[in-house]
Amino acid sequence: MSIRVVARDHVKPECKEEALKLIKEMVEITRTEKGNISYAFNQDLNNPEFFAMIEEWESEECLKTHMESEHFKRIIPQLGAMMAEPSRLEVYKQIV
Repeated sequence: MSIRVVARDHVKPECKEEALKLIKEMVEITRTEKGNISYAFNQDLNNPEFFAMIEEWESEECLKTHMESEHFKRIIPQLGAMMAEPSRLEVYKQIV
């Protein structure tokens, strides 16, 4: 069964445009990775500074490889500096 990740972020309003550029790069690269089923960046309908990256991976190993990739290690710290609060990461495995 697949692995799903929900990464919730609250971007500082003054960093929104810069963050979106980095996120677009992350999405484009990640969608080409082995084992990636889906990788989508979503904006909260009620609060435009709140976002969620919703991902699906073939396995935990594929997710681990993604998290060890050059682009992940380069982009995620940059994005972290643009957040109003720490990111919240939830990882699930499909059971049914």
